[in-house]
Amino acid sequence: MKLQRKAILLLVPFLLLSCTDILNVEPVSLIGAESYWNSEEDARAGVYGMYVLHRNQIAYNLLWWGEARGETLSFGLQAPEGRERYFQNNLTQENAGPNWRGLYWLVHQTNLGIKYIPDIAFSDESEKNHLLAQAYAMRAHVYYMMVRTWGDVPLVLEPTEGVDPDEIFRSRTPVEEVFTQIKSDIDQALSLFPSDGISDRGVWSAPSVNALKADVYLWTGKRLNGGNSDFQTALAAAEVIDQANVSLLEDFGAIFDFNNKKNSEILLAAHYGRDESGANYGSEIYIRGDQIPGATDEETRERVGEGGGLNRVSPSPLLRSQFDENDLRRDATLIEIYTFDEDGTADLFASVSNKFSGMVEDGSRHFLDDLIIYRYADVLLLRAEAKNALGQDPTPELNMVRNRAGLDNYSGPMDQESLDAAILKERMFELAHEGKRWWDLVRFGKAFDLVPSLQDRTRDDCLLLWPISTETLTLNSSIEQNPCYIN
Repeated sequence: MKLQRKAILLLVPFLLLSCTDILNVEPVSLIGAESYWNSEEDARAGVYGMYVLHRNQIAYNLLWWGEARGETLSFGLQAPEGRERYFQNNLTQENAGPNWRGLYWLVHQTNLGIKYIPDIAFSDESEKNHLLAQAYAMRAHVYYMMVRTWGDVPLVLEPTEGVDPDEIFRSRTPVEEVFTQIKSDIDQALSLFPSDGISDRGVWSAPSVNALKADVYLWTGKRLNGGNSDFQTALAAAEVIDQANVSLLEDFGAIFDFNNKKNSEILLAAHYGRDESGANYGSEIYIRGDQIPGATDEETRERVGEGGGLNRVSPSPLLRSQFDENDLRRDATLIEIYTFDEDGTADLFASVSNKFSGMVEDGSRHFLDDLIIYRYADVLLLRAEAKNALGQDPTPELNMVRNRAGLDNYSGPMDQESLDAAILKERMFELAHEGKRWWDLVRFGKAFDLVPSLQDRTRDDCLLLWPISTETLTLNSSIEQNPCYIN
């Protein structure tokens, strides 16, 4: 509790700044190094604060940035209040979705740790290295989210502790340079972790950073022409994770059981605890209790349980229709709610996501599931993807995931294109509503083929980026808009 209070104290000055003070690119810190970042406790609190800021950013935005522009979400029962612009892919500068301001608060916090932790005396040098490794890992992860979302982004590697306009009003850094830094931070983090295992699945570890490394190198291998060299690096990073304390759970649904947080399949998840955090995006894809129709069968009522949240978006018909009837993941992923006419005819009323549906306490549903960043099945499919890119057989990993879902081994064509399609589809079934699908579609080069709202659009890669918001452009004249969104 003492550490938590210290972390909140470190963050309070951030929260008191106005939007104009923030300037939308890098925050101007009111926390002086002479007051904080002097002791082991300061360092622990600073890193704890980093995870608080991270949780705040992904609470809803992981779903919007990482998935909502794909084909797995559609209209729900409630008014979407602008969320439809994601899956309809009609983003504009004025309606640009979440901006990057909060992510730069998080970058600033990582930069403070990277700058000051090396000069702090620790009684245990391995703990010092562990904290520093987490800061490097988090910075790599945040820039990876940003560069996939907006392309070129300002690359800020020092905490902004003054008011020099040259420090505050940064222009966008080319994607290639941002990826060079991401890879450097990953390597730095891996060199600092004191062990190769996972002691806490709510913080960065060597295995979760290796999952990030595999993800990053697959992206650069495919999107930046990194080729076989990048694919080999991705495969090696994914394979070394097998040496850690991770495994596939036998029961797919158990991964998301509220009472089974931080289970052995999880490499990294953002932790949500009662009375220490707000709700997350699970509340956007469930259903209000008073909207559950009376003409619903008892089995469905039991599955839905106590209602809660607002069904702003829902699992799309395209996702629901593609699940194999024998796929055990279907019921763990979504619930379809039907009403029945007098003659027994079933009519679909609504669908809700069954992942991240929270827990019920005192008759109320609370959406406090841990949001998963990386888990072992994701790693296995990244490994299959890397193998296929290298001309190797990806079916052992693909079949491990399929068999756990109750499906037979893959028996389709063995050419590289067909296997890529199978891996991408398996990722949709396995990782639906975990904030992965849009970025998967872009990495595989299939967004224009598989997303209905993009199929009749000109295949311009700049459409795969998000627009820079009007607010950002107004507050920083050094930022230029992505070409497809210039008014």
